[in-house]
Amino acid sequence: MNLPTERLINELQTFGVRLADPKAGVESRRGGAGPSDHKALTIDGVTLMAPVHTAPAFDSPYVIDAPDAKGRSRIFRDGMQLAEATFPARPRFYDLTTADGVPYSKIAVLHGREVLATTVLQTCIRYQSRTKTCQFCAIGQSLAAGRTIERKTPAQLAEVALAAVTLDGVKHMVMTTGTPRGRDRGAAILCESAAAVKAAVDLPIQAQCEPPDDDSWFLRMKQAGVDSLGMHLEAVTPEVRRRVMPGKAEVPVERYLAAFASAVPVFGRGQVSTYILAGLGDTREAILAICAELVALGVYPFVVPLVPISGTPLESAATPTPAFMHSLLEPLARMLVQNGLKATDIKAGCGKCGACSALSTYEKALAS
Repeated sequence: MNLPTERLINELQTFGVRLADPKAGVESRRGGAGPSDHKALTIDGVTLMAPVHTAPAFDSPYVIDAPDAKGRSRIFRDGMQLAEATFPARPRFYDLTTADGVPYSKIAVLHGREVLATTVLQTCIRYQSRTKTCQFCAIGQSLAAGRTIERKTPAQLAEVALAAVTLDGVKHMVMTTGTPRGRDRGAAILCESAAAVKAAVDLPIQAQCEPPDDDSWFLRMKQAGVDSLGMHLEAVTPEVRRRVMPGKAEVPVERYLAAFASAVPVFGRGQVSTYILAGLGDTREAILAICAELVALGVYPFVVPLVPISGTPLESAATPTPAFMHSLLEPLARMLVQNGLKATDIKAGCGKCGACSALSTYEKALAS
């Protein structure tokens, strides 16, 4: 079996992997916002997040052996070695504590190999009720387990960001948030957080929130130091959105499209993005159709396979097949390259990191 890098990464992210040494590299996260139940590993210079704690991963045909004396591990399928991998090291900033006594790892964490990520507000109005919650979301799990704190202050975020850059060479930062009450939908706390970080260290920042009701927030966020913006659709058709994310579906796709059209002139083409979770029920045709609309607006659609997280209503959901993801990522990558939207040109955020999807490696394969 000889798979190109983009196809191998696609399979690892859909099947997941079994680890001979679960302690190798940066400790994996269970629950919480962002890529949870994953482990970061690097193949051919590409760092990806591969599921390791999910039900499909327990039965994955892919196995990674323990690192050797040089930190190299081998990836096997059906007893055949396919590639070598390394694991990003535990960051040094994890060993520190803020001036007010909170471990840095409860303020922000390392994603992939060089991205600092934080959920500024670890609560969400959508999460408080099973009739409103996004069925795939685990934002409250890490808070309930004591692995994070509810509200990260601007001072804490600035302190940790400076240390992460200085000690571990972090290159950009992702700030997401649970949705608070109020029409700004989190834009206000992201503004104050970004301003504090930028005052402490020159670090590109992506902010992520639902579209605020008032488009003037986009300029305020830009002026506060936000370099790129993520507003995440997750699901793209109304019926799937109502079923899988009933609270968030109250903000219709039309509002997202209008917000994207207003945000792109502020941040620039390719600096506004959206997360689309393949595997929630949207068809290939529906996903590619909305991607075409987004690309025409100058928005980068970051399409990611669903990873069912333990403890969520979708924990037993089937993951999308590698073939389904390939049928999405190959034409989407071509669409992006043809329209001059590339992951490498994004200043900060999930699309630039690319660890949760093989999309950027499909882009590179087209360029080679």
